[in-house]
Amino acid sequence: MSSQVRSADPYRDLDVIDSRAPRFNQVVVGVGALISIVTGWWLILFALALQLAIGLRFGRRYCPPCRAYFALIQPWLGEGPIEDSRPPRFANQIGVTVLSGATVAYAVGVAPLGMLLGGLVAALALLAATTGFCVGCELYRVGARLRGVGTREFDRIDLGDVGVHARPAGELVVSFGHPLCTDCQKLEAEFQASGRPFVSVDVRASRHLARKYGITVVPAAFSVTPDGRVTARLAG
Repeated sequence: MSSQVRSADPYRDLDVIDSRAPRFNQVVVGVGALISIVTGWWLILFALALQLAIGLRFGRRYCPPCRAYFALIQPWLGEGPIEDSRPPRFANQIGVTVLSGATVAYAVGVAPLGMLLGGLVAALALLAATTGFCVGCELYRVGARLRGVGTREFDRIDLGDVGVHARPAGELVVSFGHPLCTDCQKLEAEFQASGRPFVSVDVRASRHLARKYGITVVPAAFSVTPDGRVTARLAG
């Protein structure tokens, strides 16, 4: 049993999540959907959609696979890398939609369509669980980027917004992150090791800046000139 102390509370720090928790949930969904397809017990698909929907609506405390992971698996393995919780949440929303469609298809007698949709969920969930490649998460990131491009231009950052009130001597990095996010910590450590000047913006404490600059996924980092012009997106 691991004695590692949690850096992120699973039921309070909802902006982030242990990256292993969504993969455990994907195992449950993938195996459950596969059993449903093989046996024809289509109510399993309904149960999977319901547990995802309840977790999305009422939080992780009411998500049985989440509770099982944080109570049984995490204490044994230790806390995994901490990541932004929005991409896996979006993937769960897609899962609810497709599983609900499969349930309805079975209920109205269109079993082939139900099998197709249930099989799609099983395949994508097991792909994510075994490889870490989450199609729903990637769709979230693509959609977030497109929404950002469509609603605002990421060509300038007001350095006063991020606490830089004296004109810097050269370009610096503005890094948006969450204090519990593992990738955010690694990225800022790389900037620090390189000797490149950077400013860290905590999106948890500065949500208004995350909204202003369209930071929909962390970490996000930009190379900025002394007058605030963005010359490159380095992450996010």
